Amino acid sequence: MTAMLTLPLPDAPWRSWPGLDRLAAVLDAGALDGARFVGGAVRDTLLGVSVADVDIATRHVPDTVIARLKAAGIRVVPTGIDHGTVTAVLDGRPIEVTTLRRDVSTDGRRATVAFTDDWREDAARRDFTMNALYADPLTGAIQDYFGGLADLAARRVRFIGDPLQRIAEDHLRILRFFRFHARFGEAIDAEGLAACEARANDLMALSRERIASEFLKLLVTPAAVPVMALTIDRGIWRAVLPEMDAEGAARLARLADAEAKAGIVADPIRRLAALVPPPFADAIGARLKLSNLQRRRLVTATAGPGAEGPRALAYRAGTEGATDRLLLAGEDPAALAGWQPPALPITGGALVERGLHKGPAVAAALRQIETRWIAEGFPDAERVATIADSVVAEALA
Repeated sequence: MTAMLTLPLPDAPWRSWPGLDRLAAVLDAGALDGARFVGGAVRDTLLGVSVADVDIATRHVPDTVIARLKAAGIRVVPTGIDHGTVTAVLDGRPIEVTTLRRDVSTDGRRATVAFTDDWREDAARRDFTMNALYADPLTGAIQDYFGGLADLAARRVRFIGDPLQRIAEDHLRILRFFRFHARFGEAIDAEGLAACEARANDLMALSRERIASEFLKLLVTPAAVPVMALTIDRGIWRAVLPEMDAEGAARLARLADAEAKAGIVADPIRRLAALVPPPFADAIGARLKLSNLQRRRLVTATAGPGAEGPRALAYRAGTEGATDRLLLAGEDPAALAGWQPPALPITGGALVERGLHKGPAVAAALRQIETRWIAEGFPDAERVATIADSVVAEALA
Protein backbone atom coordinates (compact mmCIF):
# COMPACT_ATOMS: atom_id res chain seq x y z
CA MET A 1 0.00 0.00 0.00
CA THR A 2 1.22 3.49 -0.80
CA ALA A 3 2.04 5.70 2.15
CA MET A 4 1.53 9.42 1.58
CA LEU A 5 3.47 11.99 3.59
CA THR A 6 1.05 14.46 5.12
CA LEU A 7 3.37 17.35 4.31
CA PRO A 8 4.83 17.88 0.84
CA LEU A 9 8.49 17.61 -0.08
CA PRO A 10 10.29 20.56 1.58
CA ASP A 11 11.36 23.38 -0.65
CA ALA A 12 15.00 23.26 -1.70
CA PRO A 13 17.18 25.25 -4.12
CA TRP A 14 17.13 22.53 -6.76
CA ARG A 15 13.36 22.72 -7.10
CA SER A 16 13.78 26.19 -8.61
CA TRP A 17 16.33 25.15 -11.24
CA PRO A 18 15.53 26.88 -14.55
CA GLY A 19 13.41 24.74 -16.83
CA LEU A 20 12.60 22.01 -14.31
CA ASP A 21 8.92 22.97 -14.06
CA ARG A 22 8.64 23.02 -17.85
CA LEU A 23 10.27 19.60 -18.12
CA ALA A 24 7.83 18.19 -15.57
CA ALA A 25 4.88 19.68 -17.45
CA VAL A 26 6.07 18.23 -20.77
CA LEU A 27 6.10 14.79 -19.11
CA ASP A 28 2.55 15.19 -17.72
CA ALA A 29 3.47 15.65 -14.07
CA GLY A 30 0.71 16.54 -11.65
CA ALA A 31 -2.86 15.45 -12.26
CA LEU A 32 -1.93 13.05 -15.09
CA ASP A 33 0.79 11.48 -12.90
CA GLY A 34 3.13 11.06 -15.85
CA ALA A 35 6.33 11.98 -14.03
CA ARG A 36 7.73 12.13 -10.51
CA PHE A 37 11.00 13.03 -8.85
CA VAL A 38 12.64 9.90 -7.51
CA GLY A 39 15.58 8.59 -5.52
CA GLY A 40 18.44 10.63 -4.14
CA ALA A 41 16.96 14.10 -4.65
CA VAL A 42 13.85 13.16 -2.68
CA ARG A 43 15.78 11.29 0.02
CA ASP A 44 18.40 14.02 0.50
CA THR A 45 15.85 16.83 0.55
CA LEU A 46 13.95 15.06 3.32
CA LEU A 47 17.22 14.74 5.23
CA GLY A 48 18.15 18.38 4.66
CA VAL A 49 21.17 17.44 2.54
CA SER A 50 22.14 19.50 -0.51
CA VAL A 51 21.21 17.97 -3.87
CA ALA A 52 23.47 17.92 -6.91
CA ASP A 53 21.63 15.49 -9.19
CA VAL A 54 17.94 15.15 -9.92
CA ASP A 55 16.29 12.10 -11.47
CA ILE A 56 12.80 11.90 -12.91
CA ALA A 57 10.81 8.72 -13.43
CA THR A 58 8.09 8.71 -16.05
CA ARG A 59 5.37 6.48 -17.42
CA HIS A 60 6.27 7.51 -20.97
CA VAL A 61 8.46 5.18 -23.02
CA PRO A 62 11.82 6.60 -24.18
CA ASP A 63 10.72 7.34 -27.75
CA THR A 64 7.81 9.39 -26.43
CA VAL A 65 10.06 11.20 -23.96
CA ILE A 66 12.52 12.09 -26.72
CA ALA A 67 9.76 13.29 -29.05
CA ARG A 68 8.13 15.42 -26.37
CA LEU A 69 11.36 17.03 -25.26
CA LYS A 70 12.42 17.82 -28.80
CA ALA A 71 9.02 19.32 -29.54
CA ALA A 72 9.38 21.50 -26.44
CA GLY A 73 12.82 22.67 -27.53
CA ILE A 74 14.58 20.83 -24.69
CA ARG A 75 17.88 19.25 -25.63
CA VAL A 76 17.83 15.48 -25.07
CA VAL A 77 20.64 12.90 -25.15
CA PRO A 78 19.89 9.13 -25.32
CA THR A 79 22.45 8.27 -22.64
CA GLY A 80 21.04 4.88 -21.59
CA ILE A 81 18.12 4.33 -23.86
CA ASP A 82 18.35 0.52 -23.79
CA HIS A 83 17.51 0.72 -20.11
CA GLY A 84 14.99 3.50 -20.53
CA THR A 85 17.14 6.49 -19.63
CA VAL A 86 17.59 9.72 -21.55
CA THR A 87 19.18 12.92 -20.33
CA ALA A 88 17.38 16.25 -20.62
CA VAL A 89 19.73 19.23 -20.59
CA LEU A 90 18.28 22.29 -18.86
CA ASP A 91 20.37 25.43 -18.88
CA GLY A 92 23.48 23.26 -19.20
CA ARG A 93 22.41 21.00 -16.31
CA PRO A 94 21.69 17.30 -17.02
CA ILE A 95 18.51 15.71 -15.66
CA GLU A 96 18.10 11.95 -16.12
CA VAL A 97 14.63 10.85 -17.20
CA THR A 98 13.94 7.13 -16.91
CA THR A 99 10.90 5.15 -17.96
CA LEU A 100 9.29 3.01 -15.25
CA ARG A 101 10.81 -0.48 -15.38
CA ARG A 102 10.49 -3.99 -14.06
CA ASP A 103 13.17 -6.66 -14.13
CA VAL A 104 12.72 -9.50 -16.60
CA SER A 105 15.93 -11.33 -15.70
CA THR A 106 19.05 -10.66 -13.62
CA ASP A 107 22.39 -12.42 -13.20
CA GLY A 108 23.95 -10.45 -10.37
CA ARG A 109 25.81 -8.12 -12.71
CA ARG A 110 23.20 -6.73 -15.08
CA ALA A 111 19.45 -6.79 -15.57
CA THR A 112 17.19 -7.19 -18.56
CA VAL A 113 14.27 -4.83 -18.09
CA ALA A 114 10.85 -4.22 -19.54
CA PHE A 115 8.95 -0.96 -19.38
CA THR A 116 5.85 -0.61 -17.24
CA ASP A 117 3.39 2.09 -16.22
CA ASP A 118 3.09 0.78 -12.66
CA TRP A 119 4.84 2.99 -10.12
CA ARG A 120 4.92 0.24 -7.48
CA GLU A 121 6.58 -2.17 -9.90
CA ASP A 122 9.28 0.40 -10.57
CA ALA A 123 9.79 0.97 -6.85
CA ALA A 124 10.00 -2.78 -6.17
CA ARG A 125 13.11 -3.18 -8.34
CA ARG A 126 15.09 -0.50 -6.47
CA ASP A 127 17.62 -1.42 -3.80
CA PHE A 128 16.69 0.29 -0.51
CA THR A 129 13.46 1.68 0.84
CA MET A 130 14.93 5.16 1.29
CA ASN A 131 15.84 5.21 -2.42
CA ALA A 132 12.32 4.28 -3.54
CA LEU A 133 10.58 7.52 -2.57
CA TYR A 134 8.79 9.52 -5.25
CA ALA A 135 7.54 13.11 -5.18
CA ASP A 136 5.04 14.91 -7.38
CA PRO A 137 6.95 17.75 -9.11
CA LEU A 138 4.03 20.15 -8.76
CA THR A 139 2.56 19.46 -5.31
CA GLY A 140 5.55 17.80 -3.66
CA ALA A 141 3.30 14.98 -2.43
CA ILE A 142 5.42 11.92 -1.58
CA GLN A 143 4.66 8.34 -2.53
CA ASP A 144 6.22 5.61 -0.40
CA TYR A 145 5.49 1.98 -1.29
CA PHE A 146 7.82 0.10 1.07
CA GLY A 147 8.19 2.05 4.31
CA GLY A 148 11.01 4.26 3.16
CA LEU A 149 9.83 7.26 5.15
CA ALA A 150 9.93 5.34 8.42
CA ASP A 151 13.37 3.94 7.57
CA LEU A 152 14.60 7.40 6.67
CA ALA A 153 13.35 8.78 9.99
CA ALA A 154 15.11 5.92 11.81
CA ARG A 155 18.27 6.34 9.70
CA ARG A 156 17.95 2.69 8.75
CA VAL A 157 19.20 1.34 5.40
CA ARG A 158 16.87 -1.54 4.56
CA PHE A 159 16.56 -3.65 1.43
CA ILE A 160 13.23 -3.72 -0.36
CA GLY A 161 11.85 -7.24 0.06
CA ASP A 162 14.13 -10.22 0.68
CA PRO A 163 17.75 -9.01 1.07
CA LEU A 164 19.21 -12.30 -0.21
CA GLN A 165 17.13 -12.06 -3.38
CA ARG A 166 17.97 -8.41 -3.91
CA ILE A 167 21.69 -9.16 -3.63
CA ALA A 168 21.32 -12.11 -6.02
CA GLU A 169 19.84 -9.67 -8.56
CA ASP A 170 22.78 -7.25 -8.27
CA HIS A 171 25.82 -8.22 -6.21
CA LEU A 172 27.01 -4.61 -5.99
CA ARG A 173 24.16 -4.03 -3.55
CA ILE A 174 26.39 -5.58 -0.88
CA LEU A 175 28.78 -2.64 -1.10
CA ARG A 176 25.97 -0.14 -1.60
CA PHE A 177 24.36 -1.37 1.61
CA PHE A 178 27.49 -0.51 3.58
CA ARG A 179 28.11 2.75 1.73
CA PHE A 180 24.59 4.02 2.37
CA HIS A 181 24.76 2.90 5.99
CA ALA A 182 28.08 4.72 6.38
CA ARG A 183 26.51 7.83 4.90
CA PHE A 184 23.04 7.84 6.43
CA GLY A 185 22.66 5.00 8.90
CA GLU A 186 22.64 4.68 12.64
CA ALA A 187 21.76 1.19 13.94
CA ILE A 188 22.51 -1.26 11.13
CA ASP A 189 19.72 -3.44 9.76
CA ALA A 190 20.49 -6.93 11.08
CA GLU A 191 18.73 -8.79 8.28
CA GLY A 192 20.55 -6.81 5.62
CA LEU A 193 23.90 -7.30 7.36
CA ALA A 194 23.38 -11.05 7.61
CA ALA A 195 22.48 -11.26 3.92
CA CYS A 196 25.58 -9.31 2.89
CA GLU A 197 27.77 -11.57 5.00
CA ALA A 198 26.14 -14.71 3.58
CA ARG A 199 26.57 -13.60 -0.02
CA ALA A 200 29.94 -11.82 0.25
CA ASN A 201 31.56 -14.27 -2.18
CA ASP A 202 29.19 -12.96 -4.87
CA LEU A 203 31.48 -9.93 -5.16
CA MET A 204 33.88 -12.13 -7.12
CA ALA A 205 31.50 -12.03 -10.07
CA LEU A 206 31.65 -8.24 -10.39
CA SER A 207 34.09 -6.29 -12.49
CA ARG A 208 36.88 -4.80 -10.45
CA GLU A 209 36.03 -1.37 -11.84
CA ARG A 210 32.54 -1.54 -10.29
CA ILE A 211 33.97 -2.72 -6.98
CA ALA A 212 36.57 0.05 -6.96
CA SER A 213 34.04 2.77 -7.76
CA GLU A 214 31.77 1.76 -4.89
CA PHE A 215 34.65 1.08 -2.51
CA LEU A 216 36.29 4.48 -3.01
CA LYS A 217 32.96 6.22 -2.41
CA LEU A 218 32.54 4.26 0.82
CA LEU A 219 35.96 5.30 2.09
CA VAL A 220 35.03 8.99 2.32
CA THR A 221 31.60 8.62 3.93
CA PRO A 222 31.08 10.09 7.41
CA ALA A 223 31.12 6.69 9.15
CA ALA A 224 33.71 5.02 6.91
CA VAL A 225 35.96 4.05 9.83
CA PRO A 226 33.51 1.96 11.89
CA VAL A 227 31.80 0.57 8.81
CA MET A 228 35.08 -0.56 7.25
CA ALA A 229 36.03 -2.21 10.54
CA LEU A 230 32.68 -3.99 10.50
CA THR A 231 33.03 -5.19 6.90
CA ILE A 232 36.53 -6.52 7.56
CA ASP A 233 35.40 -8.26 10.73
CA ARG A 234 32.48 -9.90 8.88
CA GLY A 235 34.66 -11.06 5.99
CA ILE A 236 32.89 -8.98 3.34
CA TRP A 237 36.13 -8.33 1.43
CA ARG A 238 37.67 -11.78 1.83
CA ALA A 239 36.92 -12.88 -1.73
CA VAL A 240 38.23 -9.78 -3.49
CA LEU A 241 40.60 -7.95 -1.09
CA PRO A 242 41.82 -10.61 1.35
CA GLU A 243 44.87 -8.51 2.29
CA MET A 244 42.73 -6.10 4.34
CA ASP A 245 42.68 -6.96 8.02
CA ALA A 246 42.04 -5.51 11.48
CA GLU A 247 45.44 -3.80 11.46
CA GLY A 248 44.43 -1.96 8.29
CA ALA A 249 41.17 -0.90 9.93
CA ALA A 250 43.17 0.47 12.87
CA ARG A 251 45.48 2.38 10.49
CA LEU A 252 42.42 3.85 8.80
CA ALA A 253 41.08 5.02 12.14
CA ARG A 254 44.39 6.73 12.97
CA LEU A 255 44.50 8.36 9.54
CA ALA A 256 40.96 9.67 9.87
CA ASP A 257 41.86 11.22 13.22
CA ALA A 258 44.96 12.82 11.69
CA GLU A 259 42.92 14.21 8.76
CA ALA A 260 40.38 15.69 11.16
CA LYS A 261 43.03 17.29 13.39
CA ALA A 262 44.81 18.77 10.37
CA GLY A 263 41.56 19.99 8.81
CA ILE A 264 42.32 18.05 5.63
CA VAL A 265 39.49 16.56 3.57
CA ALA A 266 39.33 12.77 3.45
CA ASP A 267 40.73 11.28 0.27
CA PRO A 268 39.83 7.78 -0.98
CA ILE A 269 43.28 6.83 -2.32
CA ARG A 270 44.99 8.01 0.86
CA ARG A 271 42.49 6.03 2.93
CA LEU A 272 42.97 2.96 0.75
CA ALA A 273 46.71 3.28 1.39
CA ALA A 274 45.98 3.07 5.12
CA LEU A 275 43.92 -0.08 4.69
CA VAL A 276 46.31 -2.15 2.60
CA PRO A 277 49.64 -3.59 3.77
CA PRO A 278 52.39 -1.62 1.94
CA PRO A 279 53.90 -4.64 0.12
CA PHE A 280 50.55 -5.25 -1.59
CA ALA A 281 49.71 -1.66 -2.54
CA ASP A 282 50.67 -1.91 -6.22
CA ALA A 283 49.06 -5.32 -6.67
CA ILE A 284 45.82 -4.10 -5.11
CA GLY A 285 45.85 -0.96 -7.26
CA ALA A 286 46.22 -3.15 -10.34
CA ARG A 287 43.51 -5.54 -9.18
CA LEU A 288 41.06 -2.69 -8.68
CA LYS A 289 41.94 -1.33 -12.13
CA LEU A 290 42.91 2.04 -10.71
CA SER A 291 44.39 4.56 -13.11
CA ASN A 292 48.17 4.71 -13.41
CA LEU A 293 48.14 8.01 -11.53
CA GLN A 294 46.07 6.55 -8.70
CA ARG A 295 48.31 3.47 -8.49
CA ARG A 296 51.45 5.59 -8.25
CA ARG A 297 49.88 7.70 -5.54
CA LEU A 298 48.75 4.61 -3.65
CA VAL A 299 52.24 3.12 -3.66
CA THR A 300 53.94 6.44 -2.84
CA ALA A 301 51.60 7.03 0.11
CA THR A 302 52.81 3.87 1.81
CA ALA A 303 56.52 4.82 1.60
CA GLY A 304 56.79 6.57 4.97
CA PRO A 305 57.59 10.20 5.88
CA GLY A 306 61.36 10.10 5.40
CA ALA A 307 63.86 11.81 7.69
CA GLU A 308 64.42 15.18 5.97
CA GLY A 309 61.30 16.98 7.17
CA PRO A 310 57.94 17.84 5.60
CA ARG A 311 59.12 20.41 3.06
CA ALA A 312 62.02 18.30 1.87
CA LEU A 313 59.55 15.43 1.45
CA ALA A 314 57.16 17.68 -0.51
CA TYR A 315 60.03 18.79 -2.76
CA ARG A 316 60.87 15.18 -3.60
CA ALA A 317 57.40 13.62 -3.62
CA GLY A 318 55.13 16.58 -4.39
CA THR A 319 52.81 18.30 -1.94
CA GLU A 320 50.02 15.76 -2.35
CA GLY A 321 52.33 12.79 -1.92
CA ALA A 322 54.01 14.37 1.10
CA THR A 323 50.66 15.14 2.72
CA ASP A 324 49.59 11.53 2.25
CA ARG A 325 52.79 10.14 3.72
CA LEU A 326 52.86 12.50 6.69
CA LEU A 327 49.23 11.86 7.62
CA LEU A 328 49.67 8.11 7.30
CA ALA A 329 52.68 8.35 9.61
CA GLY A 330 50.70 10.37 12.13
CA GLU A 331 52.75 13.50 11.50
CA ASP A 332 51.42 17.03 11.11
CA PRO A 333 51.56 18.42 7.54
CA ALA A 334 50.95 22.00 8.73
CA ALA A 335 54.35 23.08 7.39
CA LEU A 336 53.06 22.47 3.87
CA ALA A 337 50.05 24.78 4.16
CA GLY A 338 50.30 27.34 1.38
CA TRP A 339 53.86 26.25 0.53
CA GLN A 340 54.89 25.25 -2.97
CA PRO A 341 58.19 23.44 -3.63
CA PRO A 342 60.59 25.92 -5.26
CA ALA A 343 62.89 25.24 -8.20
CA LEU A 344 66.62 24.89 -7.59
CA PRO A 345 67.96 28.41 -8.39
CA ILE A 346 70.99 27.28 -10.37
CA THR A 347 71.56 25.43 -13.63
CA GLY A 348 74.19 23.16 -15.07
CA GLY A 349 75.32 26.00 -17.28
CA ALA A 350 76.34 28.01 -14.23
CA LEU A 351 78.54 25.12 -13.13
CA VAL A 352 80.18 24.88 -16.56
CA GLU A 353 80.97 28.59 -16.28
CA ARG A 354 82.68 27.78 -12.97
CA GLY A 355 84.98 25.32 -14.74
CA LEU A 356 83.23 21.92 -14.75
CA HIS A 357 83.09 19.92 -17.97
CA LYS A 358 79.68 19.12 -19.40
CA GLY A 359 78.40 15.64 -18.62
CA PRO A 360 78.38 13.42 -15.52
CA ALA A 361 80.47 15.83 -13.44
CA VAL A 362 77.86 18.56 -13.80
CA ALA A 363 75.01 16.19 -12.96
CA ALA A 364 76.81 14.93 -9.85
CA ALA A 365 77.58 18.48 -8.70
CA LEU A 366 73.94 19.56 -9.18
CA ARG A 367 72.82 16.63 -7.01
CA GLN A 368 75.24 17.65 -4.25
CA ILE A 369 74.11 21.28 -4.43
CA GLU A 370 70.47 20.26 -4.36
CA THR A 371 71.01 18.00 -1.34
CA ARG A 372 72.68 20.81 0.63
CA TRP A 373 70.04 23.31 -0.51
CA ILE A 374 67.26 21.06 0.75
CA ALA A 375 69.08 20.36 4.03
CA GLU A 376 69.45 24.11 4.65
CA GLY A 377 65.73 24.72 4.10
CA PHE A 378 65.76 26.02 0.51
CA PRO A 379 67.85 29.20 0.92
CA ASP A 380 67.89 31.93 -1.76
CA ALA A 381 69.96 32.10 -4.95
CA GLU A 382 72.81 34.00 -3.26
CA ARG A 383 73.33 31.18 -0.76
CA VAL A 384 73.02 28.56 -3.51
CA ALA A 385 75.77 30.33 -5.47
CA THR A 386 78.03 30.02 -2.43
CA ILE A 387 77.19 26.33 -2.10
CA ALA A 388 77.91 25.90 -5.83
CA ASP A 389 81.32 27.58 -5.49
CA SER A 390 82.20 25.14 -2.72
CA VAL A 391 80.98 22.04 -4.58
CA VAL A 392 82.76 23.00 -7.80
CA ALA A 393 86.00 23.74 -5.90
CA GLU A 394 85.87 20.29 -4.33
CA ALA A 395 85.20 18.68 -7.72
CA LEU A 396 88.16 20.47 -9.35
CA ALA A 397 90.58 19.85 -6.52
